Amino acid sequence: MTEIDPEPGTLETDRIEVRALQPSDLDWVIRIDQERTGRARSEYYRVKFHEAESDTGVRISLAATIDSDPAGFLMGRLYYGEFGLPEAVAVLDSIGVVRAHGGKQVGRALMRQLSMNLAALRIEKVQTQVEWDDAELIGFFRHFGFRPASRLCLEMSVEPPNE
Repeated sequence: MTEIDPEPGTLETDRIEVRALQPSDLDWVIRIDQERTGRARSEYYRVKFHEAESDTGVRISLAATIDSDPAGFLMGRLYYGEFGLPEAVAVLDSIGVVRAHGGKQVGRALMRQLSMNLAALRIEKVQTQVEWDDAELIGFFRHFGFRPASRLCLEMSVEPPNE
């Protein structure tokens, strides 16, 4: 028996509901992140949610559900003039999909909605950071057109002062 094609004009992401992230989503965002990273980062997400609630700027964080069940999330912020550059830029700092929904286009639905929202705001660039050896995530972002930026991200270890 062959599978019937979806209705003309439908996308594989149409059955995924994507909406603005809400304070009530905090617990399941923490669970999804822990499932994906193996680390409990509860305080990190509490702070991120608090910042999102108190931020008077445009919110770009999203939640995805399938049949009302949590399926994934994306968190980010808009910056106007980041690192001295005059143009607005969106920064994507967290994304996660429930493992059970892997391969169901949840990440694609989140990125699609983010792109539509940012285009409506006339935001032309999205930036993110990825561990250089996270091939799966790099491949995901590459699929959506992310490329290495022309700027180099620098870091240093902070040593306590000698007394």
